[in-house]
Amino acid sequence: MTDALKRLSEEGVAIWLDDLSRQRITSGNLAELIDQQHVVGVTTNPSIFQKAISSGDGYEPQVTELAARRVTVEEAIRMITTADVRDAADILRPVFDATQGQDGRVSIEVDPRLAHNTTATVAEAKQLAWLVDRPNTLIKIPATRAGLPAITEVIGLGISVNVTLIFSLARYREVMDAYLAGLEKAKERGLDLSKIHSVASFFVSRVDTEIDKRLDALGTDEAKAARGKAGLANARLAYQAYEEVFSSDRWVALDKAQANKQRPLWASTGVKDPAYKDTLYVDDLVAPNTVNTMPEATLFATEDHGQITGNTIAGTYEQARAEIDAVEKLGISYDEVVQLLEDEGVEKFEASWTDLLKSTEAELTRLAPSEG
Repeated sequence: MTDALKRLSEEGVAIWLDDLSRQRITSGNLAELIDQQHVVGVTTNPSIFQKAISSGDGYEPQVTELAARRVTVEEAIRMITTADVRDAADILRPVFDATQGQDGRVSIEVDPRLAHNTTATVAEAKQLAWLVDRPNTLIKIPATRAGLPAITEVIGLGISVNVTLIFSLARYREVMDAYLAGLEKAKERGLDLSKIHSVASFFVSRVDTEIDKRLDALGTDEAKAARGKAGLANARLAYQAYEEVFSSDRWVALDKAQANKQRPLWASTGVKDPAYKDTLYVDDLVAPNTVNTMPEATLFATEDHGQITGNTIAGTYEQARAEIDAVEKLGISYDEVVQLLEDEGVEKFEASWTDLLKSTEAELTRLAPSEG
């Protein structure tokens, strides 16, 4: 066992767990991870909830009550998921207080079927914030074209946001712009900017998976040499963009009003290709004021054999740009890949949500009281 997780935290990387379930809450497992593995936050998504609720661990009493009330399946899912997020937020509250609101946060996502509807996304974000009713919640909004104005509006209302499904550098800059515009709105409304927080979830491993697949199809020596580099390069260039935006004159004005920087969050950090070291997207993405949200397997792999050697992003921008350019020169379109990944990301979450609706409906039917 190493102190890799402690060292990672000391380098300015907040360790968040990319998972949540009722069993994790009630067994004391989440509290243990906070206490022993330096976990200071939790992220959820429709796939995580679909897996947790389908396993049934600990949900039957609540589903029985919901079935007795004959609620709709959508309402049942909202009641179940917000209960888990509320309880996890309570467990993380001491971390939230100790870090002045920067960490100790739990994320919950708007219905993915609303990803292309700005008005509905804003309404859903407000509803989720009201339902969970905890200051240490982040509402997840996808970085789709329709999501951008929703981010501005929700931040402008003083609701903290986790922007999810970011794959492209251009879209990431738009996300940061939407955040700053939201802070400016909040400032105009006289809100306390120090209470508004945000992270921007930049996805890593899926970029390698898609580009590697295309490189393998080419099969040349140049293509083989480019494997496994694009995901890290893309994330490192995102951090360069973050440094530029949050040192701009526009930011300085907000900084004076006690605004918080929107931290980059490395998402999709579980390694998909067994040819790569299982801590690749942790060891090689260390920089101050970032978040790494890890599946449990990645968390424990990092604890066991992670190689935390200080900042592994500083000084890499020129090389990162060269690695993205090398992929382009082989005929693989960066813009096409990142757009495909965004579209697929929304589709995958929609599919998980549909599965969640079906499995929850089946449980409501099974546990419904008999007539009479």
